[in-house]
Amino acid sequence: MSSTGAHAVSTTPTEKSFEESHPKDSGHPRAHAAPHDLLDVMEQGTVQVDEPKILHGWNVKLEKLLGVEARGIERVLEADKPPKATFADFVQIVLLWFSANLTLNNLAIGLLGPLVFGLGLTEAMCVGTFGTIAGAMGTAYQSTWGPVSGNRTMVVARYTMGWWPSKICVLLNMVIMLGYGLVDCLIAGQLLSAVAGGSMTVIVGTIIAAVISLVVALFGIKLFHVYERYAFLPQILVLFILIGVAGPNFNAGSTSAGLGTSVAVADRVSFFFLSASAPLAWCPAASDYFVYFPKNCARIKVAASTLLGLGLSSVIMVLIGVGLGSGALVKTEWADAYDVSAGALVVEALSPLGAFGNFCSVVLALGLIANNIPGTYSAALGFQLLGRWFRVIPRWIWVIVSVIIYTVCACAGRNNLFNIFEDFLALMGYWTIMWCTLTLEEELIFRRKIGYNWDDWNVPSRLPIGIAALIAFCIGWVGAVLCMYQVYFTGPIAKLVGDGIDLGFPVSAAWTGLIYPPLRYLELKHLKR
Repeated sequence: MSSTGAHAVSTTPTEKSFEESHPKDSGHPRAHAAPHDLLDVMEQGTVQVDEPKILHGWNVKLEKLLGVEARGIERVLEADKPPKATFADFVQIVLLWFSANLTLNNLAIGLLGPLVFGLGLTEAMCVGTFGTIAGAMGTAYQSTWGPVSGNRTMVVARYTMGWWPSKICVLLNMVIMLGYGLVDCLIAGQLLSAVAGGSMTVIVGTIIAAVISLVVALFGIKLFHVYERYAFLPQILVLFILIGVAGPNFNAGSTSAGLGTSVAVADRVSFFFLSASAPLAWCPAASDYFVYFPKNCARIKVAASTLLGLGLSSVIMVLIGVGLGSGALVKTEWADAYDVSAGALVVEALSPLGAFGNFCSVVLALGLIANNIPGTYSAALGFQLLGRWFRVIPRWIWVIVSVIIYTVCACAGRNNLFNIFEDFLALMGYWTIMWCTLTLEEELIFRRKIGYNWDDWNVPSRLPIGIAALIAFCIGWVGAVLCMYQVYFTGPIAKLVGDGIDLGFPVSAAWTGLIYPPLRYLELKHLKR
């Protein structure tokens, strides 16, 4: 990957700079020694800004007084990064992903293996494990763009999708991040309500989780990284306790329904891609958290660290979910609890421990905040990418807006969690795998020799127009619709196997991957961008 040096650029009517009227606020960084502590970069670095001076001034004051991160979608220059990454920095990547995904929303995916797809314990665990690892590989790849470019993930998308089409990806990513915020807060609210025996409503529990998420995400990347460094500790201890208490009730002898039939095959395939969808949903935000890492970080190390942290934590939660789901099929008390909510099932599984079990449930509920913080942080960045006037509003204000949106939605939709979750998760997998395919092909086929000029991140005239990517993306969606198998719709191709098979994931990726190269070749030949 290559990046040319900084050079003068002209503004365009699409994204006109405010810098002309404020020459002393030039976007060129001041010379200073590169910081050595990765988490101090936000305090020592400079931020290239376009926003009006009054907003920029308040932003800087908040950063100095309270430590609120002033940087939004602006690129992090190499001068503002530490000279090299240490072993501890790669451990931080592992811990960030491990903490963020060792949470109950991923456990809910495992529940679907036995309870929805009718898979036996062993088969569901195997399918869920391999599906989860496959999905984590896509996110591992996308996470490498942060150090090499200094840009947020959806800014990097401009180099494939183009200036305007990339905004479609931004909107879809915001749906993912805000949707996960909804699910996380709602599951936390259900758990807290179940522990309180109904004396605390789900709404109150949801608001508690949302407020804590707000505080950490508001302050930005430094507090966020510190929080995720330790958030997994109480979670892993309580999960081991949960396994010890609930494990004897896992139905180890269960078998899949309809073995040897096309229905069983369809169920295995559908659960595999559902399991892959959850870790893959982090793709559009994967590099947001590593833009302060130096460019000389080995991409393979960043990817491996992400794969280890994300893959291991997600697999643990899916396996526990499968176990609880298998037990709910034979244990009446668990089945009754599951009819109330997934959170109630966890509380019931811990009930033999009495008051200590309730304490463990509270720990698990609050653990969802670790999953919610990264999504809230990325959703706020998404708002800034929607347009010029969105960008002039500081990141921390969009954090507040994001929390309000998903908290209100969670409270309003609290009685339909699983329907929302299933539908939402499937849509994530379809578009993220298509976008991943486009990014990979752009890098390996068209950028292999010329590389990327990361200085052009905010110059529309120097980015691809995006016609090829948009057409390939739309054709991929056609494949997804024809092959999807969801509660709300079954595509004509999906109906051909068993009671329905979800092939939207691989078919959408294949169609996108086949269409993009020839269209991109024509785009480069005739439009030169």
